[in-house]
Amino acid sequence: MHASRRRSLAAAAATALATPLLLAASPHPGHAPHDPAEAAAKLSRELVRDSSAKDAYRHLRRFQAIADSAEGHRAAGSLGHDASAAYVYRQLREAGYAVDYRTFGFVYTETLAEKLSVVSPTPRDIDIKAMTYTKSTGAGGIRAALLAVPVDATTGCEAADYASADFTGKIALIKRGGCSFADKQAAAGSAGAVGAVIYNNTEGVLSGTLGDVSSGKIPTGGLTRAEGEKLVAGLAGSEVTVSFEIRQLQEERTTRNVVAETRRGNAAKTVMLGAHLDSVTDGPGINDNGSGSAGLLEVALRLAESHEQPANKVRFAWWSAEENGLLGSEAYVAKLSGAQREQIALYLNFDMIASPNGAQFVFDGDDSDGTGAGPGPEGSAQLERDINDFLDRRNKPHTGTDFTGRSDYGPFIEVGIPSGGTDTGAEGVKTADQAKTFGGTAGIAYDPCYHAACDDLDNVDMAHFDTNIDVIANAVGTYAHDLRSLTRPGPAAPTAGETGGGGGLREGHTHGVTE
Repeated sequence: MHASRRRSLAAAAATALATPLLLAASPHPGHAPHDPAEAAAKLSRELVRDSSAKDAYRHLRRFQAIADSAEGHRAAGSLGHDASAAYVYRQLREAGYAVDYRTFGFVYTETLAEKLSVVSPTPRDIDIKAMTYTKSTGAGGIRAALLAVPVDATTGCEAADYASADFTGKIALIKRGGCSFADKQAAAGSAGAVGAVIYNNTEGVLSGTLGDVSSGKIPTGGLTRAEGEKLVAGLAGSEVTVSFEIRQLQEERTTRNVVAETRRGNAAKTVMLGAHLDSVTDGPGINDNGSGSAGLLEVALRLAESHEQPANKVRFAWWSAEENGLLGSEAYVAKLSGAQREQIALYLNFDMIASPNGAQFVFDGDDSDGTGAGPGPEGSAQLERDINDFLDRRNKPHTGTDFTGRSDYGPFIEVGIPSGGTDTGAEGVKTADQAKTFGGTAGIAYDPCYHAACDDLDNVDMAHFDTNIDVIANAVGTYAHDLRSLTRPGPAAPTAGETGGGGGLREGHTHGVTE
């Protein structure tokens, strides 16, 4: 064979080997249907068949190993998160995606102390969670009298709420609701309080954020409703003195999102899915949100292996600093031009999809439940309907969860991008009716290890994990070829209106919660 001919063939072979598995490949003649609905059905069936919790569990094992080698967590700005992002990046690059890091700055926080104890009249210790971006007490904390703010619809939100007593030098005990945590602690500080303890107005741990460093005015922590009400009752009989210590490391750091997309497909019709990759500093974050990250990664890899050329561009994102207040997704959306926002046809979010005592929640895109926040942008109702229809076809029960904007779909909703997704619940308490429908135990949290060291490999329900990976796979396969359902009328039928999923404190998740 002529030398130049051999070189041409060798070059062609090298090019073929370098071609991404899916992403620049052309459909095989006669195998890829031209009708969008037929192509969507074919790809979604294939991805659902090939994407499994068993296979995705390998990513969870890697996240656990990373946390074990990095001070027990994978928080944004830490070595654990950097290693997690590098792992996801490497997997996607090897699969053939166009993948890059999106770096941004933020204030890293790590709680150094969070203690509350009743000193008198009856000594006892109380579990408290430091608010992100709180001011700190000195080492050893402070000892002061506790004083409850009178309860109304906007407890502790205005200066007048503190006029009935002298809060100077005291710890203000404030019920959640009516305004942001930042507003409550700022008003208490203005009234002379040296600390604020905010107790929940629903079941579950209160673990929230003041929004940013500049908002922190006085040391602030969160309590459960039961503990708060017990303290209020104690104050009715006598003065209560407490020892209060909240200390938090805060420093400027950088972190990065991982964003990957198919090399082919119509960019004007970009299908986007995301999950946050960071954990809190208290634990490895295997359910929260290793589960969503692993599920998304597994489906992305299976899409690459399908050799499919999607009609629409498919983009995946693994967000950082979600636990600090949705900072990664906010940074991403803020940098989009108007034209780039218009190109994103939809955004689906998957945050905590394997809760050990979970329920199957679908974001209420049309507000048919009539609970809390209103509907999402136009098209969100159809995303909810499509997920519900898929679960119905597989005889999987589900219920709605409120669109509060307190997980990474929030920034997308704010700029009018249709949004949706699923989760299985966080610190919210499972009801008796939910236990009948979904199994598990009533009266305890969907995830008893939420934001705790025990959120490890043993904190995963494989059945929930598998169901939600199937939801991701079906959505990717469907919308990669066919977006027509987003304009099809007929929103989802009203559900029981129960709340409880991840991404906000609505019986569920306190990510990004400021009120």
